Amino acid sequence: MPKNLTISEQPETVRADLDKQPVDVAAMFDTVAKRYDIVNDLLSAGQTRLWRRAVLSAVNPAIGDVVLDLAAGTGTSSEPFHARGATVVPCDFSLGMLRVGRQRLPHLPFVAGDGMHLPFADDTFDAVTISFGLRNIHDTEAGLAEMLRVTKPGGRLVVCEFSQPTWKPLRTLYMEYLMKALPVIARKTSSNPEAYVYLAESIREWPAQRPLGELIRSVGWSKVRWRNLTGGIVALHVAEKASV
Repeated sequence: MPKNLTISEQPETVRADLDKQPVDVAAMFDTVAKRYDIVNDLLSAGQTRLWRRAVLSAVNPAIGDVVLDLAAGTGTSSEPFHARGATVVPCDFSLGMLRVGRQRLPHLPFVAGDGMHLPFADDTFDAVTISFGLRNIHDTEAGLAEMLRVTKPGGRLVVCEFSQPTWKPLRTLYMEYLMKALPVIARKTSSNPEAYVYLAESIREWPAQRPLGELIRSVGWSKVRWRNLTGGIVALHVAEKASV
């Protein structure tokens, strides 16, 4: 058993620790794969659809573009790129998520891969996107560097991730929801409620908008900018790989 995996007598209570060892995080997501999209829509009050539209708009793929959707899970975030005429490759390290995705969206070429060691050649993709997954990569800098490596010169990075509301009353209310209400709802809806305790804790520890932008820039991405969604509960960071 992986040393950081916390499991009670029933295996569905798998959760990862905040050191985010890949095997632990993958095992945790395996346990929530079947109901993952439904529970996310419920916990976000339907905001996930708005966030996916924002990601699609930020990537703005042309017909024939090749897009890597990293931490794609069951492919819900990938399908809009396919519908727009791009070639999209959903990639995730949770085999349980990939299994559900292949059943639901058999026309998409799901690929198993670790964000710190992507199984793709240099300069492969016109755009790389990751939604609510960068926070789960064990080494954030290594993950961002890998995304830079596989992006074509002039290509784009779009990161959609939980962040910090900019209005203090909303930030206070949001943290109360994360740490108190969200676990209660998860216990009633999810097959693995402990995964959502990890979710809340990892969001609380994640850097705010500007520090994340500075981290993205430090890895070598250029033209880094961001905008807030839902009052800063989510931030959309966009960057480019410099042309040679």
